[in-house]
Amino acid sequence: MSEPLQEEMEDTQDEGSSRFAWFLTGAVVGVAVALLYAPKTGRETRQYLSDKSKETLGEGPQSLIEAGREMFDRGRQLVEDAADLFDRGRRMVRG
Repeated sequence: MSEPLQEEMEDTQDEGSSRFAWFLTGAVVGVAVALLYAPKTGRETRQYLSDKSKETLGEGPQSLIEAGREMFDRGRQLVEDAADLFDRGRRMVRG
């Protein structure tokens, strides 16, 4: 490997390591600030988050699963329709 190329790769790796270190530093500071300014205890916060997620999701994970299944079925139908159109087009071109 040429010398300038190797130096450029090392600089890029150093820059990536530096960014990752700053990211970790920011994450640690963020966690520390969140812990210091948390208005409730851990147990109360977990209960609050649990209650809010149940309110947001409505019926819970089952509704998400059903919605996912419906989207999957619609996607499958679209793919089948596209395949049919492709076959029709190919037959028309062949004559």
